[in-house]
Amino acid sequence: MKPIREKRNLYALLFLVSICMVVWLATTFMSEAILALGAISLIFLLLLVRQNRLLYDAMLIWDNRILEVASVIISKPRRIKRNTEGIVVSAFGLIVGTEIYRWGLDGIQGARLHAVQIDRERIYLTFGDEAQTMRVELLHGITKKEKVLEAAQKLHHETGVTADIAGW
Repeated sequence: MKPIREKRNLYALLFLVSICMVVWLATTFMSEAILALGAISLIFLLLLVRQNRLLYDAMLIWDNRILEVASVIISKPRRIKRNTEGIVVSAFGLIVGTEIYRWGLDGIQGARLHAVQIDRERIYLTFGDEAQTMRVELLHGITKKEKVLEAAQKLHHETGVTADIAGW
């Protein structure tokens, strides 16, 4: 979440600097430069709003986390990605490093968590909408059955999806 916050702060700083330059150029009556910097300021504002929304989603997921894991394999149609950065699973989505995969935030039309399977080594999450479905394999590192049952109960309580537990 720290890289997301740092990027948001960078966009805010760039937006502030560009606005200050627009105001300064407005005092010198350089209309072409004002228009160019005004357009750049607008772009920085849009990037800032987008990054702020991403930070909000990351904070929502982080504050409602169910578990943190060490490694993940993300399967999208025709693409597989591995990652070992800070991985957090919550009722609202998944944070993998600086990427956020959301579910349950956009109402009926949004992405939903469809299935959860837990075995001795991994947790498999399947989520998406009609257009795209993703499968995520999380290397959980949980050694006690009680902890697995607790995680499954939290997932069921928060998302309504019952976990399929195998191999315990």
